[in-house]
This record gives sequence, C-alpha cells and structure tokens, in this order.
Amino acid sequence: MPRAEQWVMRSNAENRAYQIKVAQPPGDPPPGGYPVVYLLDANSVFGTMVEALRLQSRRPDKTGVVPAIVVGIGYETEEPFAPERFYDLTPKPTTEYLRRPDGTALPEQGGAGHFLQFIEEELKPHLEREFKIDRKRQAIFGHSLGGLFVLYAFLTKPGAFQYYIAGSPSIHWNKQYLFAEEREFAARLAEDPVGVRLLLAFGELEKSHISRNCDSAQELAERLSGLSGHGVKAEFKVFEDENHVSVLPVLISRALRFALSP
Repeated sequence: MPRAEQWVMRSNAENRAYQIKVAQPPGDPPPGGYPVVYLLDANSVFGTMVEALRLQSRRPDKTGVVPAIVVGIGYETEEPFAPERFYDLTPKPTTEYLRRPDGTALPEQGGAGHFLQFIEEELKPHLEREFKIDRKRQAIFGHSLGGLFVLYAFLTKPGAFQYYIAGSPSIHWNKQYLFAEEREFAARLAEDPVGVRLLLAFGELEKSHISRNCDSAQELAERLSGLSGHGVKAEFKVFEDENHVSVLPVLISRALRFALSP
C-alpha cells in the first residue's frame, strides 16, 4: 500500500501490544498539518479506508474529501478481529451477554478507559512527533464494539476529537452505563460547551436485530440534537439494504465526507 507503514506499540499502563498502521498522502502537508482519522479494528478495514481516501482526495472540489492521514489501531493477528478488542473497546463488562453464541465464555472486558488513555497520552504524542498533524481536525471511526468505544470517548472526553463516527454501535452492551454518562455529559455542557460532531449509522437490515441498537442510536441522536446550542451536532443515517458487515464500505465513504470536507 503506497506511503503506508506499521509498527507495534506497547501501552505503558498495561503493557498491551497494538499494531499501528499509518498511511499518509503524497506531497507536502498543508501549513497547519494534515487532518487525521483514527481507525479502530484496523485489521479489518484499514485498507478499505485508505484506498477510499486515496481515490476521493485527488479532487476535493468534486468529492468533498481532502487528503488526510489514516491511523489504524489493531492487533498482531492476520484475522480481521482479535479477542483483545473485547477488553479495549468496552467501558464496563456486559451484565447480559456472558457467552458467545457457541456457548464459550466471552474474553475479558472493561478496559476502554485504559485504551483511551493510551491513544491520548502515548499514541497521539508519538504520531505528532513523526507526522505533521492538524490537531484541530481529528476524527475517530469505530464499528460495532468499536462504535461503542466511539460513544464512550464522545461522552467522557469530547475534546479528544472533533469528529466521531460510530457505526452500528453495540449500545446494548453497556446501555445503562452509557445512559448515565450521557446525563453527566449533558450536565457538563451547560458550563463547558464543546465543538464536536457525531455520526451514528446503521445498515437498514440491522433494524430487526433483537438488540434494538438501531432504535437506541436514533433516540440518542435525537436527544443530542437538543444540545446543538452547546456545540454538539449529531446525525443519524441508515444505509438502504445493508447489514451489520456490508454497511462498512458505504459508511467509510460517508465518514470521509463527514470528517474531511474542504
């Protein structure tokens, strides 16, 4: 993949290993640095996002997508998903879903706080030393449990990014916890307004899932829209005839325009 590199970083707090993938545009960066998109579950969709961005950013005036750096955070595996994601992407262990469909126990959970700390205090400073990054144009993209983590980061540390893309977020995993964080988030905004945008998106075929995550996300977007006076812009999008996995390519394309408009 052109102008892409990868390496392994270990977190200071827990000594967890992450495979970091970075792709940057050709040519000199703009004076303020490149926008950056942080991508969760990079083993599954890093290539898809990088290629979509590489094609669309050639003509920002036509596509609405400017060049940017993509930072993928994944694991040392050739599989699209690793068991470690259950720990990194969940703020609290689920109390309802204790086993996989085949009856085996779920991996350890509840490490989202440490994972966000790694991104903010270790990964970002490292990247900012190596690449010219515009800290005022940072986005984070996550899907499924990754979408849950995006919502966690949005509600607990909204200043970490300016654009949040939560695809098919697993709201059911920690629903009551997220509701509590949402109430605290709204209360804080009264004294400390922010400037952030959130995109919540699902495939149309996910509407019938027993979790009702699609309905929960739409209701969340509606509630957050009431906070527009405090600097919050929330959007909800359903992609026709797409399911939980097939939604990813079309969502990536929409996410690029959402976060990287000229």
